[in-house]
Amino acid sequence: MTGSSVINDIVARPPGTGHRISFFRLGGIETLDLTELYDRAGRLACALRDLGLARGDRIGILAGNCLEWVVLDLAALRLGAMTVGFDPAKFATADPALLDRYRLRLLFTDRVADDGPDGSRVRPLGGVMRMAAEQEAGRVPPPVVYTPEDATSLKLTSGSTGEPKTLTASVGSIDSDLLAVQEMFAHGPDDNVFVFLPLSVLQQRYWTYSALRFGHDVTISTYEAAFPALRQIRPTVVMGVPGFFETARKHIEAQAGGPDAGEDEQRAAARRLFGDRIRYLWTGSAPASAGTLGLFNRLGLPIFEGYGLNETCIVAKNHPGAHREGSVGRVLPGKRVLLDADGVIHVSGDHPVCQGYEQAPPGVSERVFGADGTVRTNDIGHLDDDGFLYIHGRADDVIVLDNGRKIAVRPIEEHMRTHPAIEECVLFCPDQTRLVAVVSPAGGTVGADSERADNERAAIAEQLARTNAAFGADEQIHRVVVARGRFTVANGLLTSQLKPRRGRILDTYRTAIHDTRGSIHAV
Repeated sequence: MTGSSVINDIVARPPGTGHRISFFRLGGIETLDLTELYDRAGRLACALRDLGLARGDRIGILAGNCLEWVVLDLAALRLGAMTVGFDPAKFATADPALLDRYRLRLLFTDRVADDGPDGSRVRPLGGVMRMAAEQEAGRVPPPVVYTPEDATSLKLTSGSTGEPKTLTASVGSIDSDLLAVQEMFAHGPDDNVFVFLPLSVLQQRYWTYSALRFGHDVTISTYEAAFPALRQIRPTVVMGVPGFFETARKHIEAQAGGPDAGEDEQRAAARRLFGDRIRYLWTGSAPASAGTLGLFNRLGLPIFEGYGLNETCIVAKNHPGAHREGSVGRVLPGKRVLLDADGVIHVSGDHPVCQGYEQAPPGVSERVFGADGTVRTNDIGHLDDDGFLYIHGRADDVIVLDNGRKIAVRPIEEHMRTHPAIEECVLFCPDQTRLVAVVSPAGGTVGADSERADNERAAIAEQLARTNAAFGADEQIHRVVVARGRFTVANGLLTSQLKPRRGRILDTYRTAIHDTRGSIHAV
């Protein structure tokens, strides 16, 4: 398999010269050659082997994006060990209970400053570079060869409540994704791929693997530093999510003089924000609004929407030469999409991610994974005559009214979000007769008596009227609850990939959803 495996290739031999990995922080940039990255990962793998780690062992990482994160992940690959990434937004402390819960040999974290007692399995992430430097120059770990069924990572799903479900990620699924992406986008020596979402998400680590195998630069940042980084590093590719691009759109429109500004002014504002080298923008994880997709495409910043899940990896992707707005692209080679009688999408592939959840409540794995490895996504969609896949929403998010009418909430929510005053919109139906929206205001928390709050509520009321005018009688939003502040990852109302957590939003605003006082009512 070595000849067709990205993972085996990057484990077996150093990358070509001339390409770099950079880490952007608000205080500066740290850069090193990919050959040096490979060398440090090999040395660290030797140090970990000296500690007794062996093939199949699990190494946990709980930390923000940094060089040490990447070196440790690559060292695990060189050992045949498995990386378990913990999202810092979900795991506030390095709880020793994680060791047993996820069967970890070691847990590296930026949440502790020093090693614990001798033999401690919780270690400071900052010490990994010292461990690597202490190894003899030229020392390399024994070679490792993976089969397609071997796993390199344990994924933790981003469920809104309770313990995350876990699933392993096979080498075959990673390889097939990376090879398909390279075929579609041809990343090459002039590219600098920009990554800012948490490295605990396996797909964000893909782009370092891609750089090592296909020969291009990669820059890693954090979400907080993403916009300052863009202006300085001038990437050619930005790997983002809809929430990021929605924010970028509002920034461009504000800098250009408003949403009705001329195209020249908007192009100049976009150039100031993203730099002058953008080849394309990547978005996925959640639906992007038609307005945002249209804006970037009009401004000469091609943005390509795609679709995938933890359980399936990348399923479909728009790309140059096969792009249809409104769709999430054509299905990737080696993946197959089947629709059941209710329009629910089922996905199978030549290289399944796994055969089921490792940790999940009873019966959950069986409801998602078929005996043949087919995954029931719970997303509703359709394929057009040319093979482009369209997503209409989640089966769980279809609201059934007391008259039996089924309402797909996604198009209504997207319409509400087209106004710059509304950052997010989530629909509920507390009495099975009338829709109630909870909106996250773009302006953040505003005092109840302030002029700004009045203007914001007026803008939301106007958008409510426009949205209701665009939809049928059963799809009318009866009233809007304006959230006390923005939905964020920090307050638990967005996932790490900036998707609304419907269950938590409902729990947080349950009283307001049921209480008509203080709401904005439809006229």
